Amino acid sequence: MMEPSNIVNPERAAPILAVHSVTKRYGKLLALDGVSMQAAPGEALALWGANGAGKSTLVKAILGLVGYQGRIEVAGYDALREGKSARRQIGYVPQEAVHYDISVRATLIFYARLKKADPRRIPALLDRLGLVDHLDKPVPVLSGGLKQRLALAIALISNPPLLLLDEPTANLDSQGRSDYLALLAGLHREQKTILFASHRFEEVEILADRVLLMESGRVSEEISPADLRLRLSPNVELTLWIGDSQRSHALEVLLGQGMNAHLNGRSTVVVRVDAAQKLEPLHLLAAQGIVITDFEMEKVQSWN
Repeated sequence: MMEPSNIVNPERAAPILAVHSVTKRYGKLLALDGVSMQAAPGEALALWGANGAGKSTLVKAILGLVGYQGRIEVAGYDALREGKSARRQIGYVPQEAVHYDISVRATLIFYARLKKADPRRIPALLDRLGLVDHLDKPVPVLSGGLKQRLALAIALISNPPLLLLDEPTANLDSQGRSDYLALLAGLHREQKTILFASHRFEEVEILADRVLLMESGRVSEEISPADLRLRLSPNVELTLWIGDSQRSHALEVLLGQGMNAHLNGRSTVVVRVDAAQKLEPLHLLAAQGIVITDFEMEKVQSWN
């Protein structure tokens, strides 16, 4: 049975996380600019953006590590006025966890006591996260992947309703990332609410239900992982040399099919399409009897 402090008051349960017009300044720097967002129970949300976009500052604000203007509620508790109760609802996994020079067993017992969690949860967590064979090893000798699993076990030991992760696989190799994401995906399937900051699309694709795009301290847009893939996937730009008599007709044909095309100053037609459809303009124009005397192809990034 979970400790009473970790049982969400049913009258205050929805959403698990609510951020209302949160602003944070560091001197003249506006790190968060009126950020608002919500996470429903069982939802997985990704914070996506370049370095300096505000992702980590928002995570720190949710944890109550920095002051801010606005309001943040975790499972109905105000993160500033009811900070201790709010933090009990969060399991936090930092980008790079710092551990004491003690064994895996001693580490989990220490955090179970610290969080007033039921120590009987430890064996199941060890088994699930693949740490059973490392129970008596000193934490410093563990690989990066095992240390990250231990950090996840610590975050889950009190069975909090919200799991908060900052760049969860940033320091792992390819196999470590794959294994760790599989563990997180399993938690998501079991309806654990997850909010994570990321710049790796594979994390977003595997875990996220929604993606919050952050720019200059704001949530600029909310999109799906599929839409993020489209924006990140490389397009190709085809420059087509077509005779003067057919060039205008070629442009009409391409535009008529909804393609992004225009005439340029080199007496050519330029068309931009998804990389998987790079031959489609050529086939389309050939079917109309339009002769392409030469062409160039260049990969471009569709993100803007």
